[in-house]
Amino acid sequence: HVQLVESGGGSVQAGGSLRLSCEVARLTYERFMYCMGWFHQAPGKEREGVATLSGDGSTTYADSVKGRFTISQDNVKNTLYLQMNSLKPEDSAMYYCAARFGGCRADISAADFGYWGQGTQVTVS
Repeated sequence: HVQLVESGGGSVQAGGSLRLSCEVARLTYERFMYCMGWFHQAPGKEREGVATLSGDGSTTYADSVKGRFTISQDNVKNTLYLQMNSLKPEDSAMYYCAARFGGCRADISAADFGYWGQGTQVTVS
Protein backbone atom coordinates (compact mmCIF):
# COMPACT_ATOMS: atom_id res chain seq x y z
CA HIS A 1 0.00 0.00 0.00
CA VAL A 2 0.99 3.66 -0.31
CA GLN A 3 3.79 4.66 2.05
CA LEU A 4 4.39 8.26 3.12
CA VAL A 5 7.24 9.28 5.42
CA GLU A 6 7.58 12.90 6.56
CA SER A 7 10.69 14.64 7.83
CA GLY A 8 12.03 18.13 8.31
CA GLY A 9 10.00 19.36 11.24
CA GLY A 10 11.56 21.18 14.16
CA SER A 11 11.57 24.30 16.25
CA VAL A 12 12.05 27.71 14.71
CA GLN A 13 11.57 31.32 15.71
CA ALA A 14 8.76 33.39 14.25
CA GLY A 15 9.71 34.69 10.83
CA GLY A 16 11.92 31.72 10.13
CA SER A 17 11.63 28.96 7.54
CA LEU A 18 11.41 25.19 7.40
CA ARG A 19 11.14 22.72 4.56
CA LEU A 20 9.17 19.56 5.14
CA SER A 21 9.77 16.49 3.02
CA CYS A 22 7.55 13.50 2.36
CA GLU A 23 9.03 10.41 0.75
CA VAL A 24 6.38 8.72 -1.36
CA ALA A 25 6.53 5.01 -2.09
CA ARG A 26 4.41 2.09 -3.25
CA LEU A 27 1.92 4.05 -5.29
CA THR A 28 -0.35 1.58 -6.99
CA TYR A 29 -0.84 3.84 -10.01
CA GLU A 30 1.14 6.54 -11.75
CA ARG A 31 1.91 9.58 -9.59
CA PHE A 32 -0.13 11.91 -11.82
CA MET A 33 -3.26 10.00 -10.88
CA TYR A 34 -2.98 11.09 -7.25
CA CYS A 35 -3.65 14.31 -5.41
CA MET A 36 -0.93 14.97 -2.82
CA GLY A 37 -1.44 17.20 0.15
CA TRP A 38 -0.12 18.63 3.37
CA PHE A 39 -2.27 18.98 6.47
CA HIS A 40 -1.65 20.22 9.97
CA GLN A 41 -3.24 19.52 13.30
CA ALA A 42 -2.75 21.46 16.49
CA PRO A 43 -3.63 19.94 19.89
CA GLY A 44 -7.37 19.93 20.45
CA LYS A 45 -8.13 21.03 16.91
CA GLU A 46 -9.24 19.29 13.75
CA ARG A 47 -6.83 18.33 11.02
CA GLU A 48 -6.80 21.15 8.47
CA GLY A 49 -5.66 21.27 4.90
CA VAL A 50 -2.61 23.38 4.12
CA ALA A 51 -1.87 22.75 0.45
CA THR A 52 -2.47 20.27 -2.34
CA LEU A 53 -0.62 19.39 -5.53
CA SER A 54 -2.42 17.67 -8.36
CA GLY A 55 -0.97 15.36 -10.95
CA ASP A 56 -1.01 18.14 -13.54
CA GLY A 57 0.96 20.43 -11.26
CA SER A 58 -1.84 22.71 -10.13
CA THR A 59 -1.77 23.82 -6.50
CA THR A 60 -4.25 24.93 -3.87
CA TYR A 61 -3.46 26.64 -0.59
CA ALA A 62 -5.32 27.44 2.57
CA ASP A 63 -5.86 31.18 2.91
CA SER A 64 -3.78 31.24 6.08
CA VAL A 65 -0.63 30.13 4.24
CA LYS A 66 -0.97 31.75 0.83
CA GLY A 67 2.14 33.65 -0.10
CA ARG A 68 4.16 31.98 2.66
CA PHE A 69 4.07 28.23 1.92
CA THR A 70 4.89 26.43 -1.32
CA ILE A 71 4.09 22.82 -2.15
CA SER A 72 6.25 21.09 -4.73
CA GLN A 73 7.58 17.70 -5.70
CA ASP A 74 10.68 16.05 -7.08
CA ASN A 75 9.56 13.21 -9.32
CA VAL A 76 13.05 11.75 -9.55
CA LYS A 77 13.34 11.50 -5.77
CA ASN A 78 9.64 10.65 -5.33
CA THR A 79 9.48 13.32 -2.68
CA LEU A 80 6.84 15.92 -1.85
CA TYR A 81 7.92 19.16 -0.20
CA LEU A 82 6.37 21.98 1.77
CA GLN A 83 8.51 25.10 1.94
CA MET A 84 7.32 27.21 4.84
CA ASN A 85 8.50 30.81 5.08
CA SER A 86 7.59 33.66 7.40
CA LEU A 87 6.45 31.18 9.99
CA LYS A 88 4.08 32.32 12.71
CA PRO A 89 3.38 30.81 16.15
CA GLU A 90 -0.06 29.80 14.89
CA ASP A 91 1.62 27.55 12.31
CA SER A 92 2.76 25.31 15.17
CA ALA A 93 1.22 21.87 14.69
CA MET A 94 1.85 18.32 13.61
CA TYR A 95 2.19 18.30 9.84
CA TYR A 96 1.02 15.33 7.81
CA CYS A 97 1.61 14.31 4.23
CA ALA A 98 -1.39 12.70 2.52
CA ALA A 99 -2.42 11.18 -0.78
CA ARG A 100 -5.68 10.40 -2.49
CA PHE A 101 -6.34 8.58 -5.72
CA GLY A 102 -7.97 11.01 -8.08
CA GLY A 103 -7.84 14.72 -8.68
CA CYS A 104 -7.54 17.44 -6.11
CA ARG A 105 -10.68 19.26 -5.07
CA ALA A 106 -11.14 22.99 -4.56
CA ASP A 107 -11.59 22.62 -0.82
CA ILE A 108 -8.89 20.73 1.04
CA SER A 109 -10.59 18.19 3.26
CA ALA A 110 -8.85 15.51 5.28
CA ALA A 111 -11.86 13.25 4.76
CA ASP A 112 -10.99 12.98 1.06
CA PHE A 113 -7.52 11.52 1.68
CA GLY A 114 -6.98 7.85 2.36
CA TYR A 115 -3.22 7.63 2.78
CA TRP A 116 -1.32 9.36 5.56
CA GLY A 117 2.17 9.67 6.92
CA GLN A 118 3.04 9.56 10.59
CA GLY A 119 3.52 13.31 10.89
CA THR A 120 6.33 15.68 11.76
CA GLN A 121 6.13 18.34 14.47
CA VAL A 122 6.61 22.03 13.71
CA THR A 123 6.96 24.46 16.59
CA VAL A 124 7.20 28.21 16.04
CA SER A 125 7.99 30.44 18.99
